[in-house]
Amino acid sequence: MKVFVLAPNENWILDRIAEEWKGEYPDLTTDNPAEADIIWLLSAWTWHQIPLNVLEEKKVIASIHHITPSKFTKESLREFLMRDRFVDAYHVPCQGTKDFISRITTKPINVIGYWYNEEMWYPMDREESRENLELPMDKIIIGSFQRDTEGHDLKTPKLEKGPDLFFDYVNSGFEKDKLLVLLGGWRRQYLIRRLEETGIQYKYFELAPLEKLKHMYSACDLYIVSSRVEGGPQAALEAAAMKVPIISNDVGMVSEVLDKNCIFDISDKKYMPTHEDVENSYQKVQKFELKTHVKEYKDMFVKLKGI
Repeated sequence: MKVFVLAPNENWILDRIAEEWKGEYPDLTTDNPAEADIIWLLSAWTWHQIPLNVLEEKKVIASIHHITPSKFTKESLREFLMRDRFVDAYHVPCQGTKDFISRITTKPINVIGYWYNEEMWYPMDREESRENLELPMDKIIIGSFQRDTEGHDLKTPKLEKGPDLFFDYVNSGFEKDKLLVLLGGWRRQYLIRRLEETGIQYKYFELAPLEKLKHMYSACDLYIVSSRVEGGPQAALEAAAMKVPIISNDVGMVSEVLDKNCIFDISDKKYMPTHEDVENSYQKVQKFELKTHVKEYKDMFVKLKGI
């Protein structure tokens, strides 16, 4: 069996997942779709990059990470159904995504959460990480590493990511002179503007390499997942694996990753995870370690090849 993995080539999380799959199963991977038994559309929208005759000849599995209902237009449905003709099965990371797409396809849907690379994401010393990033030792540092602004104008908030909820959370209940917001990822214009308007200090690393990103997590007193819709997010796995205190709305696969005390409507209350919460999340997330969890993806492909 040979798998061709088509990633979005955005230098972001899905590209890292593709490389980690190849690293674990080099003998099952090919860079030539014509030689593959299975084509894995790790970003479903990339299907246009494969010739239609190749899609027709191969087994095709498409990953759908999350769908924002308010953005799923008639054009979105048309695109989905066009692609669906060539797809043999779907992969989704959480039940919420399955519930949505099961209304518009009859193809098999595999619910398999993301993995994290345990050799990359592990507990580190907070003070050493702050020294590495030249961050103050006397601040409460709250992290958010994602996109929060729509690409069409770089002003409109990407509401499914909840940057408004994140801002409201950090803008109340904390003394501004003792707070620092640590940002990472592309398109943070919305949140940066709100922070500057209110005088909240922040530090921004736009697209940090992985070694720096590890220190960014480790430097945090709290990481917040403010999203309204998610597939994972991957940040929940990474923060939990590094024993970083994290809170989240109940989205994606966080209920499988985080202690129940860390999951709530963040617009409704404030909470700082306890040591016990952090330890419980650390124990829960370990079932998603790369070395063991990636085998579920292999099993998915084996099953698909036999269809």
